[in-house]
Amino acid sequence: MSSSFKGIGFMCLGVLCLAIGDAIAKWLGEVHSPLQIIFFRTLVSLPLIALLAHFGGGLIKLSTRRPRVHLLRGLIYTGTMVCFVLGLTLLPLAEATAIAFVAPLFVTLLSVPLLGERIEGPVLVASLVGFVGVLIVVRPGGGAFHPGSLVLIGAALFYALMMITARRWGGREHLWAMVFYMTLVPFVITGLALPWVWQTPHPWHWLAFLGSGLFGVGATAFITLAFRHAPAAIAAPFDYSAMLWAVLLGWWFWGEMPDLWVFVGSALIIGSGLAIAYREGRTTLKRRPTS
Repeated sequence: MSSSFKGIGFMCLGVLCLAIGDAIAKWLGEVHSPLQIIFFRTLVSLPLIALLAHFGGGLIKLSTRRPRVHLLRGLIYTGTMVCFVLGLTLLPLAEATAIAFVAPLFVTLLSVPLLGERIEGPVLVASLVGFVGVLIVVRPGGGAFHPGSLVLIGAALFYALMMITARRWGGREHLWAMVFYMTLVPFVITGLALPWVWQTPHPWHWLAFLGSGLFGVGATAFITLAFRHAPAAIAAPFDYSAMLWAVLLGWWFWGEMPDLWVFVGSALIIGSGLAIAYREGRTTLKRRPTS
């Protein structure tokens, strides 16, 4: 099997892990606060990330000289997770996933004022088309509009800011240090808030909390492997297979079936993301928000 096919396979596995993790978070959110869900997810994730760092070159990979940068990224990531998990509980899974795909468009636009990058005309047009897609999915002012859409747009904006900081400082810190401290901050914050939101989990919920953390770390590991085995331009577009999994999981567990406009808007968002990636010649797509 060629390296590129391995990369595509790892990307698809990573996206499947993300989709399952989102479904678990949505199910848990019917009973538990987003803060409690995030606490247990990060509680499971942190030792696994440290273990991966150990096998990936040793715990020295977690050393850092920029604690303030990690604190900033962790605070932004906390906002991302809270908004995304809350949004999952308010909207159908496929609709939430579609709105979350606006994150790469925010990255493109915010890179101008925050990183001093330039946007070419075709990229700007593609970004505007993507936002038209978001409006079609959200339908502000219409009968189908739900305030949860704004929460998910907030999650996408937070996530875009986190990706902007990764662009600026990621090359100076090891990957596992970036991931570890990004996860540590929401663990501490939600742990401090836990006494005020605690709901005693049902026995099945304990397994779900465990699964949420395992699938989250699995997604990070598989996606990292994907970009090691295949050029970003080949692997990254398969991120959008998450929409397929979101539709299937939403239908299977909650009987949700998106209407035509969600599919139309999703097609515009995905098309614009792929067009931007192709035009820039560095198809990273910057991922979507994850819980």
